Amino acid sequence: MWYPIKSPFWLRWLYPQLIWHRSRKHPCLYLTFDDGPIPDVTPEILNILKSFEIKATFFCVGDNVQKYPEIFQRIKSEGHQIGNHTHNHLKGWKTSKKEYLKNVELCNKFTNSKLFRPPYGRGTRAQYLDLKKEYKIIMWDVMSGDFDLSLSPQQCLKNVIKHTENGSIIVFHDNIKAIPRVTYALPHAIEHWLKAGYTFATL
Repeated sequence: MWYPIKSPFWLRWLYPQLIWHRSRKHPCLYLTFDDGPIPDVTPEILNILKSFEIKATFFCVGDNVQKYPEIFQRIKSEGHQIGNHTHNHLKGWKTSKKEYLKNVELCNKFTNSKLFRPPYGRGTRAQYLDLKKEYKIIMWDVMSGDFDLSLSPQQCLKNVIKHTENGSIIVFHDNIKAIPRVTYALPHAIEHWLKAGYTFATL
């Protein structure tokens, strides 16, 4: 499975209206988690973040929020930021603009957030143009690869440590596929970053 760990320059150049990272001037990182809430993994991620007293941004799937409202409430009550990840984890490239925007708005009824991240990072220009009227579209510049079943937890850790820099927006996932990698890489990476002098913030 191929995917870029570091978001390519040409992609950032092609879509400058999307948010790929924050200021490179300050040693601050932005942890984000996509796809939850999921009972098998989101509480464990929350426990890890709580142990380090770190706040993150969770891009939630509306259908999962509807299924697991108690976990969603825990995310909010512990001070984390919420983002919209569509209601049904749709691929923008394979969905009409009308259907896609409708699905985003359905998710917003549960997430009530003006932050949006397209599932798979795949959307069309037309979708983005409409979404930008109401949302900040948050992408990333470091992809952990924790969803990749062929990737070892140790390599997942190396991915994020190697490619992170000031202002990086880093993607992990609170979904079933990611469990062995995210639960290993996340605490070890946080320990590394803290020792390196990084702080953490929400988007």
